[in-house]
Order: sequence, then structure tokens, then C-alpha cells
Amino acid sequence: MSEQNNRGLQPVPSAGRLRWLRERRRTRWAVQSLRFVLLAGFFILWELAARRGWIDAFIFSSPCRIWQTLFSLAGSGDLWLHTGTSVLETVAGFTLGTLTGILIATLLWWSPFLARVLDPYLVVLNSLPKTALGPIFIVWMGAGAGSIIAMTLAISIVVTILDMHHGFGSTDPEKIRLMRTLGADRMQIFLKLVLPANFTTMVNALKVNVGLSWVGVIMGEFLVSKAGLGYLIVYGSQVFQMDLVMTTVLILAAAAALMYQCILWLEKALKKYMGVTI
Repeated sequence: MSEQNNRGLQPVPSAGRLRWLRERRRTRWAVQSLRFVLLAGFFILWELAARRGWIDAFIFSSPCRIWQTLFSLAGSGDLWLHTGTSVLETVAGFTLGTLTGILIATLLWWSPFLARVLDPYLVVLNSLPKTALGPIFIVWMGAGAGSIIAMTLAISIVVTILDMHHGFGSTDPEKIRLMRTLGADRMQIFLKLVLPANFTTMVNALKVNVGLSWVGVIMGEFLVSKAGLGYLIVYGSQVFQMDLVMTTVLILAAAAALMYQCILWLEKALKKYMGVTI
């Protein structure tokens, strides 16, 4: 019988377990510290290069000038307007693209005949340059958020369909055969086996779609928008305000990183809810 703690509720961790926990904490601290050092070093080197004249501050900007531009945008309210617009469009496109892609992939798994019919079309759509569809969406849906979200869907949905359908089709056939032998119908096989077995594939699709959704939104805002981070980048480049362009790029990076972190939090929650241990 393992040694118990004073209250007798849980076993006392062994010495090896404690060493492993300490080593894990040290590794995590080292990783976080190195990340901070790399980021801080990049901005310090950037600022130093601009002040020493190693780079042209007018073209490449500098952290101090970006900081001033950020405060100016926040004071005028433009920061919240443009960032909020792009975030809402990205979340809408991300949600629609992911859910629709998973639903279509499920239908293709459900009907192998339909999957064989649509497979060449999906391959062609995936290889088609999505920027070519931008003007078409503008004509169809008008110069507004609808065409931008449509662009986001065009970029993310086909990738989601292909990845999820490949994952569904790669489920262990022996396990599927066993469930059929035990009397499970197709819905039970999907909900109890196929979907949980492809948890990692689904999470990876979410992570990929974060980047694809931002690409779609920014591309759409480049073509047609009156607000958004893409609009600020285009406007800043047209009037040669590179401080504004670089500030917007950093805002975009921070927003994308925060959205990616939200996916990591969602992954932990889903693992706990579904009882996934991988």
C-alpha cells in the first residue's frame, strides 16, 4: 500500500515525481524567460538600429515611434474601431468556415459515394488562388463586410473539409467493424468513435483556421473596406505613413496571437469535457 498523507486522502508524491515536477517547472520558466528575452532583444535591437542610423527610421519605423502612433490611435478612438472591425469579421469567418467545413466533412464521411463525386472539385477549389475570387465576391455581395467574410470562408472552408475528411477516413477500421458487430448504427459510430478519435485533427484545423481567417479578412480589407486593420495598412502605405503601417502590423500580430491562445484554452476545455487524454 502506498504511503498516505496526513489526512489519508491522497498518496504522497514519490521523490522521483517531485523531481520531475521541479524539472518541469524549471523548463517552463526557462522557455517563458527565453521567449521574453528574444522579444525584448528584437525591439531593443530595432530601436538601436533606428537611432544609430543602421536602418532608415522613416521606412522601417522604430518601437518608440510605433508606441507614439499606438497612443495616438487609441486617443482618437481609431484603434478600437479598426481592431474591433477586423476581429469581428475574423471571428465570424472563422466560426462559419470551421463549422461548415466540419459539417461538410461529416457528410462526405457519411456518404462515400458523395465523397468520390466531390473529391476532384475540392482539390481544384483548394488549389485555386483565392484572390481571384475577391472581385467576384464584391460584385455579388457588395462592398462591405459580407464580401470580406466570404473571402475568409473561401480560404478556410476547403482546407477544413479536406483535413477533417481525411481524419475521419483514417479512423481505425477494426474499431469501426467491432462497433458494427456490437450493433452500433452509423450515428453512434460517428459520435462515439470517429469524432473522439479525430479530436487532435479537429483542434489542428482550428489552429490552422486562425491564420487562414486573418489572411482572408486582411485580403478582403485590402480590396474593399472603410474600416479595419487591412484598411489602415493600405491607407498608411498610400500616404507613406510607415509608422502607421508597422503599428497596424504589430496590432494584427497581437490580435492573431490572442485568438490562437483562445484556441489553446478551448482545446484544454474540450479535452476535459470529452475525457481526451492525448
